[in-house]
Amino acid sequence: SIFFTLYSPRIFFVEGEEEKMGTEEGEERTKKRRRGGDNNSTPTTPTTTTTTTQHNYAQDQPSPPPPTATTPTTSYTPPPPPPPTLTPTTPASLTETSALSHNGEEEFDTYFSDQRILIPDTENKSFSFRKLWAFTGPGFLMSIAYLDPGNIESDLQSGTLASYNLLWILMWATILGLVMQRLSARLGTVTGLHLAEVCYRCYPTIPRVLLWIMVEIAIIGSDMQEVIGTSIAIYMLSNQVIPIWGGVLITIVDTFTFLGLDRYGLRKLEAFFALLITIMAVTFGYEYGVAKPDQLAVLKGLFVPGCSGCDKKALFQAVGIIGAVIMPHNLYLHSALVKSREVDRKNKEEVSEANKYFFIEACVALLCSFVINVFVVSVFAEGLYHVTNQEVRDRCEAANNTHGDIFPENDEYVDADLYKGGVFLGCTFGSACMYIWAVGILAAGQSSTMTGTYVGQFAMEGFLNLRWKRWQRILMTRTIAILPTFFIAFYKDINDITGMNDLLNAIMSLQLPFALIPTLTFTSSERIMGSFKNGLFTKILSSLLSVLVIAINLWFVINFLHDKLNGQWWAYLLVVMVAIFYFTLIFYLTVILVTALGFTRVCSIPLPGLTRMDEFSSSLQHSFEGSYPSI
Repeated sequence: SIFFTLYSPRIFFVEGEEEKMGTEEGEERTKKRRRGGDNNSTPTTPTTTTTTTQHNYAQDQPSPPPPTATTPTTSYTPPPPPPPTLTPTTPASLTETSALSHNGEEEFDTYFSDQRILIPDTENKSFSFRKLWAFTGPGFLMSIAYLDPGNIESDLQSGTLASYNLLWILMWATILGLVMQRLSARLGTVTGLHLAEVCYRCYPTIPRVLLWIMVEIAIIGSDMQEVIGTSIAIYMLSNQVIPIWGGVLITIVDTFTFLGLDRYGLRKLEAFFALLITIMAVTFGYEYGVAKPDQLAVLKGLFVPGCSGCDKKALFQAVGIIGAVIMPHNLYLHSALVKSREVDRKNKEEVSEANKYFFIEACVALLCSFVINVFVVSVFAEGLYHVTNQEVRDRCEAANNTHGDIFPENDEYVDADLYKGGVFLGCTFGSACMYIWAVGILAAGQSSTMTGTYVGQFAMEGFLNLRWKRWQRILMTRTIAILPTFFIAFYKDINDITGMNDLLNAIMSLQLPFALIPTLTFTSSERIMGSFKNGLFTKILSSLLSVLVIAINLWFVINFLHDKLNGQWWAYLLVVMVAIFYFTLIFYLTVILVTALGFTRVCSIPLPGLTRMDEFSSSLQHSFEGSYPSI
């Protein structure tokens, strides 16, 4: 397990009750220390104390002796805390140590540990734009998963198959995503640990490793969509000169290059991601302006539920929207990104304030991503709904577009994907629109590939407690995701590659329970979240939403498999064997979830790991929650 070593005023205990040192002088000293040290302190070398039972790091001091018969009974006033030993140039919490290692073993720097963003003090306690700006960053990096090439392709297919009728599903899927992202961010903010790290502490070895494998499968599936999307964009921008497999190799190189930006500061890296999001907004917004969709139809599609005239494909696509928007690995990512802000987790007011600003930022970020998604759906609802392949091919021939042969000569409706969508725009609205579309897809693929690399690192560090060097972790996570993508791109043509989106969405849909259930479990546990645990309304709402989303995605996967298996008995047998393992793991995680929700009678089930949260609860409590168990 991983923890930060904080230098803080000591907390005293008298018969199990905590005596708080809430004097104005102590508070002022605390503020000075968080800004870089007390001016009156003598610079010395801090001494790191490694423990395995707490992550709040309040240091115990012996309680005063009880009053005797000859001593008048008076209230005990603790002596002032010793001056902090941090030097003015040494920020707190620079390193984290594995809680499974013994004292004296090698420490290692975890991501964000040496460049956390300090939160400014402001007079306005209710709301401050300065503080909101300081907290701005993690939510926008999280929102990139809502704009990856897989989502963009799902958007254009929605417009092509159902016109504007599925916009309301896109909106509500984004709102559902916001609810779950809020829980993920709260977990990281309150505990100082991201979701994979909490899983490491609370699940036994075998379920934890299986959970990690499922998360890695989701990351690989998402990364394949992102790398393929980036390669298709390069293929279009190079006018078919660079093949798809060549684009995969370029993606590997430029991803490593751009990831090096974080060495120049976390803010510069976040600014680069903001630039990529801006490019997406400008390029897809330009296509929206050129296509000129029916604005009244857009509003009706957003706020009037239903899908009149939709066929089975459109219904299937409606389910696919939910699977594409709510991505499992994104919950692991968001819980880790919030650790990049310097929050005093022993101060309940600061934690509450951080939760508020992170939620506001997530709302703004997902609103931006939702608007961009609406742009894409509307463009293709206006231009490709009930349009045949022959019609688009004729337009391409009239415009002398060399990409037009991608559309077969038949009267079937266009089966759109990223490549065909770009060619259609170029043939209909001018060649510039195809290249502008490709630039937007390139920005979407590049940004999501980078965030996918980060979440791969977080998952490996958290689930496996790895202590590799950072470049080794990056190389490992990129290799796992890139190799299958490269071989597919090398041996398949453009038609086969662009049609893989449904398969990859089905794979990620299967992995969704392995992010939703742990998130809901830990954020509902009082031992982990303290007073920040989910309330009754949040528990009910989140549980119902999780059941709904999981059921919808399972329906999506079952129908997908039914169409692909073609009655082969051995394939059905393999699916049944995998399903037994799959639902066994879900049942195990669900039993622990039910326990965390307060239904303790299930603890009578002889299931390993049910008491593990109790065993590790002392390492996940907070100083504002009261007394601690002794070390």
